[in-house]
Amino acid sequence: MTLTVSFLPSLVRGCRPGKIVQMTEAEVRGLCIKSREIFLSQPILLELEAPLKICGDIHGQYTDLLRLFEYGGFPPEANYLFLGDYVDRGKQSLETICLLLAYKIKYPENFFLLRGNHECASINRIYGFYDEWLSPDLQSMEQIRRIMRPTDVPDTGLLCDLLWSDPDKDVQGWGENDRGVSFTFGADVVSKFLNRHDLDLICRAHQVVEDGYEFFAKRQLVTLFSAPNYCGEFDNAGGMMSVDESLMCSFQILKPSEKKAKYQYGGVNSGRPVTPPRTTQAPKKR
Repeated sequence: MTLTVSFLPSLVRGCRPGKIVQMTEAEVRGLCIKSREIFLSQPILLELEAPLKICGDIHGQYTDLLRLFEYGGFPPEANYLFLGDYVDRGKQSLETICLLLAYKIKYPENFFLLRGNHECASINRIYGFYDEWLSPDLQSMEQIRRIMRPTDVPDTGLLCDLLWSDPDKDVQGWGENDRGVSFTFGADVVSKFLNRHDLDLICRAHQVVEDGYEFFAKRQLVTLFSAPNYCGEFDNAGGMMSVDESLMCSFQILKPSEKKAKYQYGGVNSGRPVTPPRTTQAPKKR
């Protein structure tokens, strides 16, 4: 635990845009080993109590992650649930994941991290870090509880769909996904899922939404995206959802910067497509 206490201040202080936070290999390895122990000791299907702050994709936008904490309160002032996609595409993926893992180690019962589709070695190799929730296979929550960890993400099946499936207002039932993996699902699928499992709302991430959050299926599903000005290509806001003790949901918004330089990519990340947006908004012309 000494590692985390000494490591956190330097991560939080290193908040100037683009500033590299100095970390040794031993420190990074220590974070990975200790956090892995904690993840494996906790259930794969989290059942958390409010109040809670919920955040969507971060994608290596480290300074924006710090802005989220400034808005919502740095741990342990607030409890947090992150929905995945912490790395790739942004310029400071390493600082981002290290800060999140450090908080997980320091506050294991107040700070929770789900796995997104970018928490996968094969994706990291393509999108830069290496140099959600519905499936037609899901019939009961027990199927999620039985998923063995650690595990690679297969090309098809329940685990793949939990990380890759997307809502589509033009689809009824299940449809093909333009990503080339998993499925899209319609509002009818959301309603049936909530009724079957006695739930009120699905909260997911995985897609850019213009206002930082976007409802679907008559407010039965909400998509969160917490990285504003995503990749310097979109004028989207970043959103964080707060759930209070009475389960009332509210949203805090990180507004997009009017002038924010595009990220400069190189190597394996150069020329790769960004996460498809939920809106038809085109990338900002410059």
